[in-house]
Amino acid sequence: MLEIGTKAIDFTLPDELGNEVSLHDFKGKKVVIYFYPKDNTPGCTKEACAFKAAYDGFKKEDVVVIGISKDTQKAHQNFKKKYELPFILLSDVDHKVIEAYDCWKEKKLYGKTYMGITRSTYVIDEDGMIIQTYPKASPDKNAGEILAFLNQL
Repeated sequence: MLEIGTKAIDFTLPDELGNEVSLHDFKGKKVVIYFYPKDNTPGCTKEACAFKAAYDGFKKEDVVVIGISKDTQKAHQNFKKKYELPFILLSDVDHKVIEAYDCWKEKKLYGKTYMGITRSTYVIDEDGMIIQTYPKASPDKNAGEILAFLNQL
């Protein structure tokens, strides 16, 4: 994970419609960036729906929510539509941003080792500084934890 108190790495990635979205577009706002493995999988769906359920709280705090995975724009379109997700999903198919944010790690499943995205979240302040990290984010609890953190500020 990148360190709390360091400058967040700027990036530009396409959203589900192909529009380019950059982190610097949101200067002056808090931003939550959550990295997740794959659209339409049980844990990732649970996490996305938890962010959807908490979205009014994020809007009230004027916080931008961005989900990033290596899924294609088309996969993101389908995922957003199916679950009516109100926040931004960005496609990082070559996982450059995922790697820059130290969320591309060796994983093990059924005795096989492979590289993949670790479920991780960053909270970035209005000046682009990382103010909180969640290195092993819980699909069920992460959105609520972040709102609780933001309410303490």
